[in-house]
Amino acid sequence: MILAAGRGERLRPLTDRVPKALAEAGGKPLVVWQLERLARAGFHDIVINVSHFAEAIEARLGNGSAFGVSLAYSREAQPLESAGGIAQARQLLGREPFALVNADVFCDYDLAALRTRALDGCLAHLVLAPNPPHHAAGDFSLAGGRAGNAPAPRYTYTGIALLDPALVEPVRAGDKAQLAPLLRAAAQEGRLAGELYEGLWRDIGTAERLAGLDALLRARTRAGT
Repeated sequence: MILAAGRGERLRPLTDRVPKALAEAGGKPLVVWQLERLARAGFHDIVINVSHFAEAIEARLGNGSAFGVSLAYSREAQPLESAGGIAQARQLLGREPFALVNADVFCDYDLAALRTRALDGCLAHLVLAPNPPHHAAGDFSLAGGRAGNAPAPRYTYTGIALLDPALVEPVRAGDKAQLAPLLRAAAQEGRLAGELYEGLWRDIGTAERLAGLDALLRARTRAGT
């Protein structure tokens, strides 16, 4: 599942005209980078939740065939936040663990690793990264393959995870709910796994960070990497 329903308030005025998922970096919309990576990793059936400028996203991506995947859309009259979006899409996702990716991140992490990973009784496996300057406090601790709530050291959740749908069972379809409290509760129960990824990862939360990613990706293209 790709989370793409947010309004992108910090990217205004750009997101007054286009949805955040279609903001471009390196000549492609952010969500297209995700779709291409998911396709290369062997994912075929992908759910995207949409709300803000939903029609624009659906018109640009269609049924996914142009990217080698099959897309299904979970529509939200108003953005339901991360856990609310997952709960709304529950019937499309099914009962098995699924990969979750935020539309507004760019990462070189090998998503194929999530296809073969076992949760082993955990409710989620998070991909964490060293804390960027804009999020110096981090989100979760990490020790022995378990993500936790210890105060230090902490790392930042990248927006990439493997989730058991049972994680959002407390959330009713149509309700607004954030994912973070559910992840913290799972960590408290010892049911949150994680790994540290130290490669390229960018959270595209502001116009400045979007411009920085655009410059990086264009430099990569010029260098042929």
